[in-house]
Amino acid sequence: MNNRIVLGSIALDLQRVALGYHRGSLTMANRFHKEALKRKEEIDENSVKPYIKKLLGNIEHITLEKDKEKVAENALLYSILLQNAAVVA
Repeated sequence: MNNRIVLGSIALDLQRVALGYHRGSLTMANRFHKEALKRKEEIDENSVKPYIKKLLGNIEHITLEKDKEKVAENALLYSILLQNAAVVA
């Protein structure tokens, strides 16, 4: 599958994670986080830039933060960065 589409899908999933944590719907947020991690496996890592690889590696750990608002902020940040990468890729 095209990396642009997958990166865009991961960005949308992370945006939903951010919304879920911000609204207090942890079940929804965790579901979309798992979906983002599944989609990450579809990326051809040999054809993406190193900073994208690093971003994709970091999305696994965003939910480990104790402060839920910080998790929401980080998920939104990664969502925006990956969305920008999808546009450029």
